[in-house]
Amino acid sequence: MSQEPSIDLKNESSFIEGLIAGDDAAFEYLVREHGPRLLAVARRFFNEEQDAQDAVQDAFISAFRSIGSFNRDAKLTTWMHRIVVNASLMKLRSQKRRSERSIEEFLPSFSEDGHPTKPVAHWSETVGDALDRQELSELIHRKIQELPEPYRIVLLMRDIEELDTAQTAELLELSVGAVKTRLHRARLALRGLLEPEFVQ
Repeated sequence: MSQEPSIDLKNESSFIEGLIAGDDAAFEYLVREHGPRLLAVARRFFNEEQDAQDAVQDAFISAFRSIGSFNRDAKLTTWMHRIVVNASLMKLRSQKRRSERSIEEFLPSFSEDGHPTKPVAHWSETVGDALDRQELSELIHRKIQELPEPYRIVLLMRDIEELDTAQTAELLELSVGAVKTRLHRARLALRGLLEPEFVQ
């Protein structure tokens, strides 16, 4: 006769109690229910699937170790999201930096009198309409991956993962001003990368 589960996994309060108590079924449920979403987050930080999977594994290990300090008034999904972002950042820091192009290559250039050296192009709405949401998402993701890492990470954290400026600054160990500057330059660079796709 099978043993009845000691916790109600569908009830978040009971589920969290199970995690804190070290219940195996609760941990298995956490991995099963949150794993796919967390892997999707990690994939945005890496080009290699194995790196994303490793980051998620590191995130779960970190969560298991620190669940006792979880604030029960917080949302578990938000807590896990922050952990996987942090795990991804830690893994990126441990990797050898790839050779990258300078952000200046992607930014608009200006003459000495402050005017753009080439006209600002107007994007064609018909091109954008021709792309469905999935295609557009994939295109933006590919172009974000072309950005130099310091700018790519800030853009991902602020515009994709929707962390606020203060959270991003804390996780990246940067000043709020530095985050704002990098984000501004990253957005300009991304626009430059996307421009050939939308300008007729």
